[in-house]
Amino acid sequence: MNLTQLKCLSIFAVFAIIGFGPISPSCLIGMYLVVTRQLWFWKVINNLYADALPQPAVTAIPPEQSWQARIKCFLCLVGLFIIDIAPVPVTSVIAIGIILARPKWFYRMVASIYGQY
Repeated sequence: MNLTQLKCLSIFAVFAIIGFGPISPSCLIGMYLVVTRQLWFWKVINNLYADALPQPAVTAIPPEQSWQARIKCFLCLVGLFIIDIAPVPVTSVIAIGIILARPKWFYRMVASIYGQY
């Protein structure tokens, strides 16, 4: 477990506690990141996966494919936001699972949102 994993786990543990209300901070931040593609988040993902994956060659993804990935992820986050209205923090628990498991599909999805892989 690397330092980035520990930091992310502590943040999403707080989000899981806060998420018992009607608003899910995890979904809101996720939707913001999908729309704006902040550079700091790409760095966090690379640090999170630093020792989990061999460093892939960075190639450009066509803008239309990146746009489609952004739309799909945004719609999934909207769906999770609606589910999170119930008093169970679903999104934070999913995020904690992703942080612990570091699946390859999540890295590929973030790379396609940012237009590089």
